[in-house]
Amino acid sequence: MTDKSSTAGAASAAAVASTPRRVLYANATLATLAGDRDWGLVSDGAMLVEGEQLRWVGTMADLPADLRDSAVELRDLGGLLVTPGFIDCHTHLVYGGERSAEFELRLQGATYEEIARAGGGIRSTVAATRAASESELHALAVPRARALMAEGLTTLEVKSGYGLSLADETKCLRVARQLAELGLTVKTTYLGAHALPPEFDGRQEAYVDAVCAWLPELHQQGLVDAVDAFCERIGFTPDQTRRVFEAARALDLPVKLHAEQLSDQGGAALAAEFNALSCDHLEYLSDAGIAAMARAGTVAVLLPGAFYFLRETKLPPIQALRDAGVPIALATDHNPGSSPGLSLLLMLNMACTFFRMTPEEALRGLTTNAARALGLPDRGRLAAGQRADFCIWDAAHPRELAYWFGRNPLRQTVVGGRPRG
Repeated sequence: MTDKSSTAGAASAAAVASTPRRVLYANATLATLAGDRDWGLVSDGAMLVEGEQLRWVGTMADLPADLRDSAVELRDLGGLLVTPGFIDCHTHLVYGGERSAEFELRLQGATYEEIARAGGGIRSTVAATRAASESELHALAVPRARALMAEGLTTLEVKSGYGLSLADETKCLRVARQLAELGLTVKTTYLGAHALPPEFDGRQEAYVDAVCAWLPELHQQGLVDAVDAFCERIGFTPDQTRRVFEAARALDLPVKLHAEQLSDQGGAALAAEFNALSCDHLEYLSDAGIAAMARAGTVAVLLPGAFYFLRETKLPPIQALRDAGVPIALATDHNPGSSPGLSLLLMLNMACTFFRMTPEEALRGLTTNAARALGLPDRGRLAAGQRADFCIWDAAHPRELAYWFGRNPLRQTVVGGRPRG
């Protein structure tokens, strides 16, 4: 005979276990970024986290009594600053080796293009990446990811593009997926059209055929969230890029593009034709490219780390992007050749000092607009219904995050409603 009281008790325990955990974060300064402009500052702010989501955001005085009473835990933040979690929407985090020798050559006058054409650049990283095992690549990538996490990273994009064969691209994308185990959302981007591998010398069209042929298999393995290409004089032509994008569209995969970094190849307009999530770099972006991006809703991802490290002087057309209403995101572009930085806070400062972005624009660039660049509308703001990804900072005002460099005021990161560390 079944013990009815035991059955009822078990059912009650199961119901409690399935009820989302509720935590009330109170007495905070919130930089919600909830509107299209301004900080969205809320003094004496509160957020009710229910499971993985923000259930309510506002002032403590406006918090409904039933929600206040429903919280199972209260966290008084003592006036600390809260922002949305940081999103790095453009990285090449999985690779072998390093390229400090090229850094030295550039300081002696060699250009990025000259080094690449002489067999250095991306090809040297491809050789090191191919030589590394999957476990070795994972061991190298983890501390890079942790460095970004130490400054508030909650969502990470990782591109392939240093394998340039089916086996090695698969290896790199698998490692990227494994980084989610650190407590991150990881979005993977297939960048097979990054450079021409040595075995395809003189056969660029054949290599583009291979890049397109590998994509369905990688997609079937669940390793691809988006598709990217390097459309540049030392990369791939617009026509070749179009072929890659058509292969992506056949699989209903969104596209992104390395565009107009070293010259104007019309890549931004091409990407916008495919409703690209983002176009990235953009120092040589034309008015026509800006107009096409505005029509398509494509995000401009600016990469101040690469601008700094390559000692570029051609600024992206910031004001024209503003005037056209193109959302501007920021990212580290972490890679061994042109942006070996691992500081999101430094990207905020660089965006303000080099590009003359405002601190509020820069913060949106690492949160709201970075989320748009990855097609993730559920994060990047502090608002009811958003994913509970946020950072708690020892700062009085969000502009301080872009002001300091060499100082990390992060107190805690919350990812999907769960405190990290």
